[in-house]
Amino acid sequence: MTRSPDFETAKPTLLAPKLSRRMACWVYEGILMFGVVFLAGYLYSALNQIRNALDNRWGLMAFLFWVIGIYFTWFWSKGQTLAMKTWHLRLVDANGQNTSQARAFGRYLLSWIWFLPPLALLSPFVFTTLEAAGCVILWVVIWALASRLRTDKQFWHDAWAGTRLVAADEPNRPTDLSPEVPAKVPQKTAA
Repeated sequence: MTRSPDFETAKPTLLAPKLSRRMACWVYEGILMFGVVFLAGYLYSALNQIRNALDNRWGLMAFLFWVIGIYFTWFWSKGQTLAMKTWHLRLVDANGQNTSQARAFGRYLLSWIWFLPPLALLSPFVFTTLEAAGCVILWVVIWALASRLRTDKQFWHDAWAGTRLVAADEPNRPTDLSPEVPAKVPQKTAA
C-alpha cells in the first residue's frame, strides 16, 4: 500500500476550539491577572513611595500596561499561559508554529479590542460602576460571538495578528480509560 504525497505534508488541524472553552480560559486568565496586577502595582507603589492611589495614576497605568504586555508576550511566544495550559489551548502562527515575540506583542496590542471600544464610548458620560461593567460585558459577548462570522471561528484580533488559538496536544493523556495494571516486579530467588 502506498501513501499519498499529501499524507507526509499534512499539517495538524488549526481549527479553533469551542467558543465556550476559549471564553472559560479567558475568564480564568482574568482571575490569574489579578495577582500579576496586584504584585506589579504593589512594586510600583513601593518603589515610587506612593501614599495615595490617585498619585501618579497615569504612571501606574502605563507601568501595568507594560507589565501585562511582557507577561502575555513572553508566554504567548512560548505557546501557552498558565490558563491556556489548564484549558489545553495553544497559541500558534498561521503555520502551526510558536509565534514570534513581535507577533505575540502585536496580538497583545490588538487584544485590547476586548475593552477599549466600550470604555471609549463610556468616557464622555457619567455611569455607575454597575452600568459601565454591564456595557463592557455586553461588548465582550458581542466581540466573542463575532468570531462565528469567520469560517475558521478564530477571534478577529487573532486573524489580524496572524495567530491562531488551537487545541493543545496532550501527549501525556492516556488514550484508553482502562485502569492501569501495575508492572510485575521480579522476585528475588535464593541462590
